[in-house]
This record gives sequence, C-alpha cells and structure tokens, in this order.
Amino acid sequence: MFIAFRREVEAALDAALDDLGYPTEDLGIEEPPADVPAVLASSVAFRLAGEAQAPPPEVAAEIADAVDLSDSEYVASASTQGPYVNFTPSEAYFEGTLADAQETEWGRLPDTDTSVVVEHTSANPTGPVHVGRARNPILGDALARVLDYAGYDVTREYYVNDAGRQMAVFTWAYETFDESDLPEPEREKPDYELVRYYRKGNEFLEEGDPEAVEEAEAEIASIIEGLDAGDEETYERVGEVVDQVLGGMKQTLDRLLATFDEFVKETRFLRDSSTHEVVERLQDSEYAYEEEDAWQLDLEEWDIEQSFVFLRSDDTTLYTTRDLAHHEWKFDTFDQAITVLGEDQELHANKLNAALDILGNDTEQLEEVFYAWVNLPGGESMSTRQGTGVDMDDLLDEAVARAEDAVRSRLDDRIRGDDLTDEDVERIARQVGIGAVRYDIVSKQPTKAITFDWEDALDFEGQSAPYVQYAHARACGIAAEAGDLEPELDAGLLDSPEERDLLKAIARFPGVVEEAAADREPHQIATFAREFVDTFNGFYRSRHVLSEDVDDDVAAARLALVNAARHTLANALDVLGIEAPESM
Repeated sequence: MFIAFRREVEAALDAALDDLGYPTEDLGIEEPPADVPAVLASSVAFRLAGEAQAPPPEVAAEIADAVDLSDSEYVASASTQGPYVNFTPSEAYFEGTLADAQETEWGRLPDTDTSVVVEHTSANPTGPVHVGRARNPILGDALARVLDYAGYDVTREYYVNDAGRQMAVFTWAYETFDESDLPEPEREKPDYELVRYYRKGNEFLEEGDPEAVEEAEAEIASIIEGLDAGDEETYERVGEVVDQVLGGMKQTLDRLLATFDEFVKETRFLRDSSTHEVVERLQDSEYAYEEEDAWQLDLEEWDIEQSFVFLRSDDTTLYTTRDLAHHEWKFDTFDQAITVLGEDQELHANKLNAALDILGNDTEQLEEVFYAWVNLPGGESMSTRQGTGVDMDDLLDEAVARAEDAVRSRLDDRIRGDDLTDEDVERIARQVGIGAVRYDIVSKQPTKAITFDWEDALDFEGQSAPYVQYAHARACGIAAEAGDLEPELDAGLLDSPEERDLLKAIARFPGVVEEAAADREPHQIATFAREFVDTFNGFYRSRHVLSEDVDDDVAAARLALVNAARHTLANALDVLGIEAPESM
C-alpha cells in the first residue's frame, strides 16, 4: 500500500505543480515525524519560495489547494502544516494493508526481470573464518536477501582464490610436512586441521635454512607456473587442499546462515583460456606498456597514479588479471554485478574498473559496496597467516552459550503455557545467539567501523535481534492462543491511534524493502524492524486482543492485525538472515 500511496502522491503533486507553472523535477517527498498523522509529506515549498516570491507556508497552501485527489484510491487528503504539504491515508489504505499483509510473502515485490550476481565473502581458503571478516558474509548475504525480496533474480557467489601464491605455499606445505610436525588442531574441522600446514609452511619460509627455503620457493614457483599453464596435475594437487579448507569454511558460513548459489574458482578462467585472451587484448591496447619485462597499464586517464600490472616478467598472470576474465563472465551472464569489499580494496576496485573499461566493457553493470572493518577491542591484529584473532566459530559458540543462559533464566517468567524441552531451549538459543551476531553487525552503516565487543553483540535487551525476535514470538503466542478464532479483515474496527499506527507501520514494509534494495543498504531493514517492534509493543500494551471484555468481532480484527504484524516481523528478520522463533 505504501508504494501505491507514494505513487499517487507523486502523480497528484506533479500535476499540481505543473498546473501552477512550477518546475516538477524535485517533489521533496519525505516521511513526516512520528507525531504527524500523515503518511507522506512534501517540503517542495522551501524550494519554490524564491521563485514564487512568497514565504514557504504560503506556497505550501497554494500547492495543497491545487492538489486534485479525485482519482486517488489510497490518499484521502492534502493539507498544510507550516511549510509542509501533508498527505493522509484513506480507509482503503488501511483495508488494503490489513488484507495484503495476511500473506506470508508480505513485503516481497513483483519480479523486476533483472538478474544480479552478488559476490561476497570470497575469503582466501587458507584457514578458518575469523571475526575480522564477519562483516562481509553478513552484509553480503543480507544484501542478496533484500534484493531477492525486491524482485531481483539473485545469484550469491563466492569467488574462490585457488591460483595465487598463498595456495601454492599451502599446497607445498601440505605435501611437505607430516602430522607429527604440527600442533594439535583447535577443532576437529577441515579448515582447522589444514591451516596448521599453512602456518608451518610460512614459519619455515621465514625462519628455515636458506638453502632449504630456496628449494621450497622453487617448488612453490613451479606450482604457480603449473596453474597458469593449465596443468591438470597441478590443479588436482591444489584442489585437494582448497576443497578441504573451503568445506570447513562453508560449515562455519552455514552456521551463520550465509548461503551461496555458486562457488566460482579462479582457475576456471585459466582453464578456459579467457585470462590469457584478456592478456592479449590488454597488450594490444594503447594504454599497455612493458617495463622490466612486466606488462602493465597506464591509468592516468582514470586519475589513478599506480599502474595496473597484468603479466609478470615470468609470463604468469596475476589475481587481478584473472579477476578481469571473471568479471567479463559476470557481464555476459548477469544484468548487474555487485561486489562486497573491504574498504582497503577500493584502489583495487578502481583499477579493475579502469581495466574493464579499456577492454570495452560497460562498467555501469558493476558496482561495489564497501565496508569498514570489524576490529577487536585494543586494536589486536587478525591474521590467518600468524594464527591470531578470534575465529568465527568461537564467536558463534559463545553467542549460543550466552543465549542459552538468557533463555533458561527467563523460563520461570514465561506467560505462555507451552512447556519448552531442552531441545526447544537449544534451538531457541541457536536462533537467538546467531541472530544477535548478525543483527549487531548488519544494523550498522557499512562504512562505519565496528569495534567488536562480546557484551554489545550479545545484549539481549533493547536494540538487538532478540528484541525483534521476542516480539515475533509474542505475536505467534497470540495467534496460538486464538485457537479457532477466524481473523476478521475489517480495518474499520481498528480505529484507535495504536491500531492505526501499527497498520501504517505494516504498510511501510514493502517500501522499506524497495528503498533498501535501491540504496544497497540492508541496515535500513534493521532500523525498520527495531522501530516496528516499538509500535507493535505500543499496540500490545494498550489493546487486548483476546480478553473477555473485547467483542468477538473486534478480537477477530485485532487477530488479523497481529497476523499482519507477525508476517512483517518474520520477513524483516528473514531479509536480515535471522531466524524468527515462534516461542522464547
């Protein structure tokens, strides 16, 4: 309803301004403060005051008088409040919202007939996922989800770096050292078991006997050359390591509810020769030059001082070269491509875009979403190579354990009569604990740095996932208690301020999905969910749904309202990749 309401406001306002002879390029439409009964307002009078040679309140009154709502179904009136023109909803707006939100798919928008690939996480398969990288899978997965809700055909991609020096070192170390040379793994999980080889190998290369190190470096170089040359035996050697480590990392990402449709390997673009075709095309470009036997691009025309090296002096390609072939595959396969990257990758992204431009691609198809790092208190470094930092598995274990303590501490205070078994408590603890981690990270604007703190992430009161999840469980409890009572889709029976406020909040949800998708900002959904719970709780405290002093028809209408709120909460959480418990 909100999207349809906004379109009617836009049409009516555009027509009014045109009739008055005012420009219509900026309608100034915005959402008014909570204490204003309107759904939308326009601040266009501020912009037009100079042209009209009149104060904004006078211009606003002129515009409001010119607004014709005779063809509007959902907009009831246009009135002024100082310099603003406010638009209020009709009964059809509330009726339509109550009816449409009974659907479990509430909030999903029509198909856009647009395919988009969202590449996120793509951490090198060198060891367990750690907290410093947590923002990428959580932000990337939520972004993919909000685009899916907004009607895009979304493919979630993990780009696997299986062709660089790190993997060559890892493969050499895996084939060189014995189990007896290594410490005990921190967990019985493939990524933890194999990362010991990687760390041992790097330690050897830094501190080992010079002659032995030289011999090891020669073997590492041969692995790199074998990969670049398309040697199948080398692919198999490296693949044995990559697939095991990636399998362990995927287990962690599955716990985090970050899912992928495709794991696209870097070596794919060596095996199909597309990387070497890219090299030949770049060499033929006017921006290419050779210096110290290495081929590179001059990117000054793109205001980039650093050159772009695409072929080493030993004629092997680089990660960046292979990424060009990877992106051209994306452009051929999808309408749009979005990559979620750490803020330290911005220069790389700019250079990549310039090189893609040189290759003749339409780089309008590509966009990047950058995020700031998740830091530890005190600024501790996080390095898979050195084995420092907090592993994501440890964080998730701690989150679930703390959630279980919180759930058990509240068992005696529960109002609902359903008895929770130990299995129920463990399930709820997992839902709440993982949800708390995801919400704490996705609720922040991506460009703002986060210093991760256990207490903040696992705060089960107030501005958190459990706050939203509990409201959903409360709505489920009301629906369960209603038994055979059939919801009544009569918004006319829901005429109190609290009921109308809740209907307005429910109506907004599809519009928030649309805006969050357009802005590539899933944190807008987190903000909406938190504010929605405040509105729902205001209704819950002031209006009984199932009570002897409530008429049956009013109870049935309020039950329909609770169902609509329940679907809104469940789907807002789903967009964020957070489970919605039915009982807590």
